[in-house]
Amino acid sequence: MKQVTATGQTVKEAVESALAQLQTTKDRTDISIIDEGKKGIFGIFGSRPAVVKVSVKIDPIEEAKMFLLDVCDKMGAPMTIDVEKNGKQVKFKLSGEKVALLIGKRGQTLNSLQYLTQLVINRFSNQYLNVILDAEDYRERRNETLIHLAEKLAQKAVQTGKEVALEPMPSYERKVIHTALMDNKKIATYSSGVDPHRHIVIAPNKK
Repeated sequence: MKQVTATGQTVKEAVESALAQLQTTKDRTDISIIDEGKKGIFGIFGSRPAVVKVSVKIDPIEEAKMFLLDVCDKMGAPMTIDVEKNGKQVKFKLSGEKVALLIGKRGQTLNSLQYLTQLVINRFSNQYLNVILDAEDYRERRNETLIHLAEKLAQKAVQTGKEVALEPMPSYERKVIHTALMDNKKIATYSSGVDPHRHIVIAPNKK
């Protein structure tokens, strides 16, 4: 957190000095008055300067966005990022010429970036925020693929009478599978293993 301690003949002058040093505005800072100062006799004898401590407020969403922009640049894939906030959920939408590089195989790179962004945003936030990182609507396309896969493997489990294990997935992708099959009375789904190898198992209902 950027902060400075400044002095001035009055509290106002001390604050203005601090804002100038921080190159920011009053509405973006927290101000603590350490000493209101004293004018003294004739404004000279026994006078004491006012002392204030001014700290720049940190916007967790802006910090997370700057982190992403920096990582993308270092990967050689500069991006434009749009942010959508809905309650405690923050969605970062990435777009750029080399967006495929950030998605990676089956979204693995995007998932890793999302995890790191989640850590950054909650480092600076007073409340827990849930991060969703998307690139060129990849999440929507991925969800459609997962739903189709779930239905196909559920049918296989029923036909063979054997359990079918899916590949390891992050929690929100497992949730897509569970939700897609929750109304299928012929099968049951459960998660098995420990992250990052936790995966879904589709089991035929033998009742």
